[in-house]
Order: sequence, then C-alpha cells, then structure tokens
Amino acid sequence: MFAATPALGAGTTYTIGPVVDVSAPCAGQNAEVEQAVDPALGYVYETWMGCRGIAFARSTDGGRTFEEPLSVPGSVGSNYNSWDAAVAVGADGTVYAVFMLTRASQWYPVVAASFDHGSTFTQVTRLIPPDPHNWGDRPFIAVGPDNSVYVTWDYGPDRSTVTYLCDPTGSCGFATGQLNVVMQRSTDHGLTFGPMTYVSPGFPASGGDSAPMVIEPNGRIDVLYQGYHITDPTTYAMEPGYEYFTASSDGGQTWSSPVRLGPDNGTMSLAEWWIDGAIAMDAGGNLYAVWDTQGTDDDVGWLSSSVDHGAHWSDPVQVPPDRLQVPHVMEVSGGSSGTAYVSFFSSADPQGYADYLRTFSIAHGWQGAAVRVSPDFGDISVWPGDTFGISTLSPGNVVLSWGSATSSTQKKSHIFAAPVAVRGH
Repeated sequence: MFAATPALGAGTTYTIGPVVDVSAPCAGQNAEVEQAVDPALGYVYETWMGCRGIAFARSTDGGRTFEEPLSVPGSVGSNYNSWDAAVAVGADGTVYAVFMLTRASQWYPVVAASFDHGSTFTQVTRLIPPDPHNWGDRPFIAVGPDNSVYVTWDYGPDRSTVTYLCDPTGSCGFATGQLNVVMQRSTDHGLTFGPMTYVSPGFPASGGDSAPMVIEPNGRIDVLYQGYHITDPTTYAMEPGYEYFTASSDGGQTWSSPVRLGPDNGTMSLAEWWIDGAIAMDAGGNLYAVWDTQGTDDDVGWLSSSVDHGAHWSDPVQVPPDRLQVPHVMEVSGGSSGTAYVSFFSSADPQGYADYLRTFSIAHGWQGAAVRVSPDFGDISVWPGDTFGISTLSPGNVVLSWGSATSSTQKKSHIFAAPVAVRGH
C-alpha cells in the first residue's frame, strides 16, 4: 500500500499511500474535487460533483481512510442544478463548503457550514445576486484569521452575453461574455454575506474569472485570477488571457493594481476547458502561483514565486517535463518557509490521465523530478473534472486528490485521494 519513490537527481523521496477511492459509495460520475485540511486535528476534507449533487467526505486520520460521503444540504433537488464545489476550514474548526446553483433564472453560490468538523452541515446560505438573469460560475472560499469567510466567484449581470467553447471530453471555456471576478464577505460564520465587491477591474465586463485566494496572518487577501482582454464592448469578444495577482487589505473592499505573471511565457487560450491557476502561501509567508499556457504547438505548466507578498514575482519555471498539447492542470500547496509542493494532472503519458507531485525550493529550485502519485491511469475519454486537490497537513506531509475513470471504475470517473510523505528536501 505504501511506496517510497526517489526523486531522480536529488535526495527527495515520496512515500505514497494508501490510495483511497473516496467516492466509491456514490453512483454515477464523480468529478472536480477540491480539498482542505485542518492541521490541528489532522482531518482532511474533500468535496466534489457527485452523490446526486455536491458530495463531501471526511478523513480523521490524515487521508488514510475516509468516511462515507454525504450530499451537501442545498445541493440536491429536482428543480435546480449544482456544480463547482470548494471547501475551506476556519481557525476555529468550522468547515465551509461552497458550490454553484442554478435556480429559476439565476446562478449563484451557496455556502453550507459545519460546526462539528464536517460530520453534518446545519447552516445553508444562498448568495443571491441583484440581477434577475445573471451568469455565474466557479466559486472559491477561504477563511481569515478572524474567522471572516470570503467567497470569490465568476459573475456577469447578463447571461445572454456568455457563449461557450466546449470540449467533447472536457468542460467549457468562454468565447464571449460579461465575465468578472467578484467577492463577498461574511463576518458571522457564513450566516449572511455582504454585497459584491469587484476584484477584476473593468466591471461589468472585465474579462476576469477563476480566482483562488489565500489569506495572510494579518488578514490581507491575496488573489490570483485569470484575465482575458475584452476586445469588443458590444459582443464581449475576448483575447487569450494571462494570470494576474491582486490583494486587498480592507476585507475585499478595494484591490491593488493587478500584477501580470509571466508576461513573456505565453497565454491561456479561450478554449481552455479546465480551471487554470492556483495560489499558495508557505509557513514563511512566501507566495506561489501555478498556471498553464497553450500555444500553437505546445501546452506548458508554470510556477512563479514571490518573497514580497506579491509585489514582484520570479521568472516562471516549467513544472511538467513535457510541452505536449494536452491539459496540464496545476495545483500548489505551501510547505515550510521557502518550500512548495506542486501537483499537476496530465494526460501526457499515452496510458492516460495521472496525477504527479514535485517539490520546489525558492533557494535551490526543483528538488528532483516529479513522481506519479496515482497508481492507475485515467481514461481520457471520460471527464475527470476541472480541478484537483492538494493540501499540506504539516511540512513534509501532503495529501492529494484527483478524479479519474480507471480500469476498475467501468467508464465512470471516481474521486481518489492519497497522503504523501516527502522527505529529504
């Protein structure tokens, strides 16, 4: 069940396992997992699209075993649809699951709160927007040191402006539309949320979407978002995009001028169907950003770091060893000061989708080659989800999660997770 794998060219080793089929009790397709951990308890939380709506599962032993999944309240119903889940844990142990919902003519996030470490979710709050026919997508959630809850989500006032570019075995990108990143804040443990503030400049059509975040110990909010330049104010046509960093020191009311990452390292195509971009902070307050670019003949996953809270970013370094024209879905988690754990999910191997892990040091660069964490390859004809999970329980102890349709799952995507011990870096 456990395998110690050396990283070539370095003393770093990865002890992987056991790999758990977290979604095994859920019938149907299971995809698009997100993860959070409670380091104080050693608990791991997974949420994904499955179990008839949005699924949630808990591990109380550092990701070695998981309890039977439950359906998050508010996500299952005959007259609405739910998608795009995420999860976060507050300093007081409160667990928050967020997901998108379509109901009547509106699309908006729903936040469910658990006050017993994920055993039950007893509070459900809908973030209903002011526009009667809005567009909404991909929420992210984070909790500040004062237990304020922050939700970013993709928002447009008029859904009719949004057109899609969809992949037959993936998800969808956007060809046109009123796309924006907005934020809402709760100061009462998710019971109520304040009005939207605009993260990406240029509302109501900034071209921004997909905005993960981290909260610094002083409460500053650091956001990485995907920005596409709107070229036509009537049709809302867009150009290929870049990753941008912005921050707020006043609870999300105002935002710093966006900093473009990797301006000379390619762009993100409109047809990119996965959720691109992730941000993390290590124990020393250093920031890490990962993303994926698509060119005419290549696809490259990148990592950049910042030692000054996002004011300046390092030249990006390539993460996966290949540049094949396949998705490289990037995730990152901070470790001890100066160290990050980078995961990428890719179908570069002819056998199919797999999840990989690599360790980076600000002082010394890559600590050897990437190691494959997923033991079985996933069928590339079955959508595995647009996001994947990685969290640091403690320096050197990481948990990963991913979706795949493997040889044992009968053409259906399942959610898998595994703890990984990283040593020698």
